[in-house]
Amino acid sequence: MTAVRFNRFWMLITLLLVVIIAISSALAWSGYTRGHPVEITLSPGSELQGEIYLGGAVNNPGLYPLAAGDSLDDLIQAAGGTTSNADLSRLKLYIPESGKESEPQKIDINRAEAWLLDALPGIGEARAEAIVNYRRQNGAFKNTNELMKVEGISAAIYERIKELITVAD
Repeated sequence: MTAVRFNRFWMLITLLLVVIIAISSALAWSGYTRGHPVEITLSPGSELQGEIYLGGAVNNPGLYPLAAGDSLDDLIQAAGGTTSNADLSRLKLYIPESGKESEPQKIDINRAEAWLLDALPGIGEARAEAIVNYRRQNGAFKNTNELMKVEGISAAIYERIKELITVAD
């Protein structure tokens, strides 16, 4: 008789655990955690390095270097900070499949700061500053080929970067 009670006890415990796991899973899949902060942690051996794309409501969307120890704030600051309508309670993380190529992010020459323009091939620090100064004095570029109006930007330089730049609509 005691063996029967013992087996029923363990059967009841097992059933209770299955119910708890099922309810937890159902709540997680139904979006119960939506709107609640979720901490993402990586195991010690999984330090990320490479590049990360920051888009949406940041001042300078694009690919940025990712080094071990970078915080989310470091990455947002690298992208020029957030715009006034940013919703930091709803961040998205997208991890592409290995082997899938994506088009390079274009730099908006109407919004990019000098340090980002400096990264374009053939631009350098002096031309980047010239672009920013031209924009301050003459207003936003209406199309990318207007970049050749900036002192030091020749047709050859424009041809090298035209696929890497854009102007905001």
